Amino acid sequence: MPRLQERAVGTVLGSAVGDALGAPFEFGPEGAFSARFPAAGQGGEMCGGGGWDPGEATDDTQMAVLVGESLTDHDALELPDIFGRFRRWAAAGPKDIGLQTEAVLTGEDPWDLAAALHFQVSQRAAGNGALMRAATSAVYFARQGRDATMEAGRRIAALTHGDRAAWEGTAIFHELIRVALDGGDPVTAVPDVLEAVHPDHRARYAVVLAEAWHPDQATAGGLGVSPRKHSNGAVWPCLGSALWAVRSTGSYEDAVRAAVDLGGDTDTVAAVTGGLAGAVYGVDGIPGPWVAALHVPLPGFGGRVLRADELVGLARRLAG
Repeated sequence: MPRLQERAVGTVLGSAVGDALGAPFEFGPEGAFSARFPAAGQGGEMCGGGGWDPGEATDDTQMAVLVGESLTDHDALELPDIFGRFRRWAAAGPKDIGLQTEAVLTGEDPWDLAAALHFQVSQRAAGNGALMRAATSAVYFARQGRDATMEAGRRIAALTHGDRAAWEGTAIFHELIRVALDGGDPVTAVPDVLEAVHPDHRARYAVVLAEAWHPDQATAGGLGVSPRKHSNGAVWPCLGSALWAVRSTGSYEDAVRAAVDLGGDTDTVAAVTGGLAGAVYGVDGIPGPWVAALHVPLPGFGGRVLRADELVGLARRLAG
């Protein structure tokens, strides 16, 4: 594959693999993964558990596939179509679905009002549920440049999350992926990316994306230091944790291991980490046994279960 294609496939496949690897450890303690698998490459890491079969991807990847297939079917951003696919999936009773996402998708409000109306009432919509599904859209919009990819990230996030913090985090992820697909370093690109973030949210993301930041500093508000670890369910510490995992390691495998070892929302942090690490290291950096075990059920879509080769094909189409 050409280098761009290799990175694009790495992004989509890497996110899905991270999701499936982290799922059995969700809400577990810090260090649980390395306690069970102390050495890289020993095998058996796609272990399943917590209601997940070995290699089974969660709602993170399922929703990413729905976004990606909408984009490739229409070769355009058709927000009502994406929302319709989300709603069909949610109605089929997936194993896991975020509370915020479920509330929006199972209501009766139209696609362009549902998230905003829910946010008016709840005032809680900055979870990482929009960020977790962004690998496919990040690949598709990368060819359109920084402004277009960041705006697309915002618009797709807004389908289910009414808080602009979720939009901006997804937009940043889109741009970091674009930089990596282009052969650049997403870590050193952070200052430039922050210039394109909405001013009301720039300071929050500047904290969690800084080189000195560590996930132990994660808080619900995104600023300051908290003694409570694993606060990675919000969009900003989730993204910060993913960038930290890539920044502090030297391979796809080590980055995703580090992400899962943080505990907390391990499937999503590892999915975001895996997408970014996959864009940096390419598909060849993803351990083969992890890829072989991967499968993605799609509730509501005729019993479809996607395997790695189908995700590879989707990534190639998304990359153009």
